[in-house]
Amino acid sequence: MQRRASLSIVIAALVACCPIPGATAAGPLTGRVIVVDPGHNPGNGSYPSEINRAVAFGAGMKPCDTTGTATNDGYPEAVFTLDVSYRVVALLRKEGATVILTHTRTAPAWGPCITERAAIGNRNHAAAAVSIHADGGPASGHGFATIVPAAPLPGVGLTAAMIARDRRLAIAVRDAYTAATGMPFSSYLGSQGIFPSNAYGGTNLSRVPKIFIETGNMRNAADAARLESAAFRQRAAVGIAAGIRAFVA
Repeated sequence: MQRRASLSIVIAALVACCPIPGATAAGPLTGRVIVVDPGHNPGNGSYPSEINRAVAFGAGMKPCDTTGTATNDGYPEAVFTLDVSYRVVALLRKEGATVILTHTRTAPAWGPCITERAAIGNRNHAAAAVSIHADGGPASGHGFATIVPAAPLPGVGLTAAMIARDRRLAIAVRDAYTAATGMPFSSYLGSQGIFPSNAYGGTNLSRVPKIFIETGNMRNAADAARLESAAFRQRAAVGIAAGIRAFVA
């Protein structure tokens, strides 16, 4: 019980949240706040009761967070997403952006919950927010997709105008990502690299432009080989950062 109380205090302090230390260069994104949300957290598996707590995600209830997926040889999605996210942060900072991470390699120990991930962007009035993931789809499926809300949710204030704005961000990131990586559009999620869905609290609850990107399918052998490559992860980061820059600037 004491551990949970202490963690709550730590998380409350950190999810305000996590600027990367060091100077930000002047550039075309100077004065703009970008939130980068690494999917899941490598520590989630050690906190099952915390991450399995149900939260309201705008279209019902679901777990606070999950452990994410992994490649067949055990490379975790949560490790992948942190690696790519740090690369994206470095690129955006060179463009002058103030970049906030929803969590870092060291803190918080788990999560944060999907509700808090959305709230971080809202509190900081982000010009754009991107949640970086890798999917655990069917082994026969391949490719990447960006995810946007499918329909307005009046109960949480999600409007058609917000969804249209999210879709513009999704298109910018989709186009830049495929140009940088050569990764094809998903063969099983959505169409033309865009998957509309109200199943994601991170986008349902966001009041700033926010999307998810499933950068590839970890359960597909060809995609997994790419995702495990540091060179590919850098290209992925270049594509995501370029898409954010095109939307914001």
